[in-house]
Amino acid sequence: MKGLTIVRNFVTIALLLAFLIVLPAARADESNQAIKVTFDRPVQIPGRVLPAGTYWFVLPDDINEHHLVSIFSADRTMLYATLLTIDAERPQPTNNTAFTFAERGSSQHQAIVTWFYPGRTTGHEFLYPKQVQSELAKDKQFTIVAGD
Repeated sequence: MKGLTIVRNFVTIALLLAFLIVLPAARADESNQAIKVTFDRPVQIPGRVLPAGTYWFVLPDDINEHHLVSIFSADRTMLYATLLTIDAERPQPTNNTAFTFAERGSSQHQAIVTWFYPGRTTGHEFLYPKQVQSELAKDKQFTIVAGD
């Protein structure tokens, strides 16, 4: 009986250690804030226009480089852009991804201004050239929360 109790205790401790090792790995996916999003029309990002379609927005694994956002194809085989951002703040998080767009008028595509990962109050403001940035600041802006 004593040997069986030792084995049970060993198995319990081993399972707890295994859980503690797996738990940080599950959080590691959230650290790069990878999110898959579909746009039903072309959208402007700094330096180019993304056609309507599905994309992955991903941060580098290195937390010191979270001022960069990489945008990949739906299958993550093609990198469309790696963009500089600065921190953007909002008062309340949402449960879903949120994008703020600038309405550029009928002759230009809507421009992505900010992106917020679900549950976060700090997001990413995309850096455009100064002239475009000042135009975007004057344009009407609206936020879309995915899934709402």
